[in-house]
Amino acid sequence: MDAAARVLCMNVTGGLIALAAVLAAASVLGLTLRRRAGRFRAAATPSVPSSAAAGPDVLTGADLGEPLGRRATLVQFSTAFCAPCRPTRQILAQVAGMVDGVTHVDLDAAARLDLVRRLRINSTPTVLVLDPDGAIVKRASGLPRKADVIAALGSVIDPAAPGVGARE
Repeated sequence: MDAAARVLCMNVTGGLIALAAVLAAASVLGLTLRRRAGRFRAAATPSVPSSAAAGPDVLTGADLGEPLGRRATLVQFSTAFCAPCRPTRQILAQVAGMVDGVTHVDLDAAARLDLVRRLRINSTPTVLVLDPDGAIVKRASGLPRKADVIAALGSVIDPAAPGVGARE
């Protein structure tokens, strides 16, 4: 094999190794992101200062355009061309219908850029769980499972409070 063929062979081999490494890293990243999608986590207070009197991590009925739920509010940020937004809307509506005092509010992210920036909504659907005072307690990005939504509500709703429970 002449010198040019050896150099070409080494370059191709190095390129294939680099390609395999990039594909492996992309696969691990994709699986990690898929695993985290729809999982509720404790809400972190955004560091962006808010002009709202209530603060950056508290939403009011005026912010949402609808009154807050007596015991909790499920807020969904959606967009028109978001594929997982529709099933998320259905899940949240079902859960809100099952639990007394829980309200579901669906907001168009494109129409509410003020809230999107204030709350650092980076993808749709994003679901926020608010306590009765409007404080953001949990948040999830992506399509949540119904059981996860119920569990997130469980961290907000006091089961010992009178009148809490499934609707009959």
